[in-house]
Amino acid sequence: MLKIVLLGPPGSGKGTQSEKLVAEYGVPQISTGDLLRNAVANGTELGNKAKAAMDAGELVSDDIVVGMIRERLEEPDTENGFILDGFPRSLSQAEALDELLERLGRPLQAVVHVKVDQEEIVARLLERGRADDNEDTIRNRLKVFEDSTAPLVAYYEERGLLSAVSGMGEVDEIYARIKNALPADARG
Repeated sequence: MLKIVLLGPPGSGKGTQSEKLVAEYGVPQISTGDLLRNAVANGTELGNKAKAAMDAGELVSDDIVVGMIRERLEEPDTENGFILDGFPRSLSQAEALDELLERLGRPLQAVVHVKVDQEEIVARLLERGRADDNEDTIRNRLKVFEDSTAPLVAYYEERGLLSAVSGMGEVDEIYARIKNALPADARG
């Protein structure tokens, strides 16, 4: 069983590390971005609501995002665990997640905060070369991430679930740090 949240800014390597965890533990990685894209593409009720918000240039509401997470966590492949990536992003989402997981009888085991030096992230994202990745945009995204996750870090720290790991170095070194940050019953 592996029930964790991977917390980290864009460019911190969460996706790469999630893939390694998925391969080792056989649990799905759940990304809110993927869920939103799939729901919109499939024209689900929540997807249509999300599309309306996105088309209007608004953030997708917590109700919609939490609803998508709830639907995903109720699927059979999550019974042995999951890796949440990009969720929760706010205190209200974290509280909703706790309520949901309590109802499902699958509380979180750990929240792993992958920390990377800001200049390293800027360099990584510029190297990735996406059209919307210029230095100002990247720095703004990092500021937004920092502002929104600071309360989450405190929230999970208070619950004794948070472990911070360095996301600097080689992929396998970072993976070893993440595995060491997991509770003993999750290390396998």
